[in-house]
Amino acid sequence: MSELTHIGPTGEARMVDVSAKEQTERVAIAEGRVLMAPDTLDMIVAGNAPKGDVLGTARIAGIMAAKRTHELIPLCHPLPITKAEVELVPDPSLPGIVVRATVKVTGRTGVEMEALTAVSVACLTIYDMAKAVQRDMEIDAVRLIEKSGGRSGTYKA
Repeated sequence: MSELTHIGPTGEARMVDVSAKEQTERVAIAEGRVLMAPDTLDMIVAGNAPKGDVLGTARIAGIMAAKRTHELIPLCHPLPITKAEVELVPDPSLPGIVVRATVKVTGRTGVEMEALTAVSVACLTIYDMAKAVQRDMEIDAVRLIEKSGGRSGTYKA
């Protein structure tokens, strides 16, 4: 295991100095799922949720979250994100919705946290907008699927 970069020599938290790193294109893709009853999924897909357009609202919430990750996660760098895309795919076989976020930047540090935050907030938004109909929905399998760019190269789950 490599050394923990967010911990200083005496154990204090610190923001990593990335100024010496080369600027490269970096991409991260994360995914998660919201599991629900078939009737709840049908209601969301039909656009009949009591709170309105669940999928459209979750998409916007995820994109906004990616852009504000540095305000939510201590020690994350504010990044000039060049792409934040959130896909929501209803999957009757779950039943539920698969949420996938792709985030891109040209910079000195990666966007894994931004992609994971986008997925998490989109999933939470789906839950919030449908909880009046079903409180026992489950959010699961939030994980990094792929990342590229930077010194550590490419990762694929």
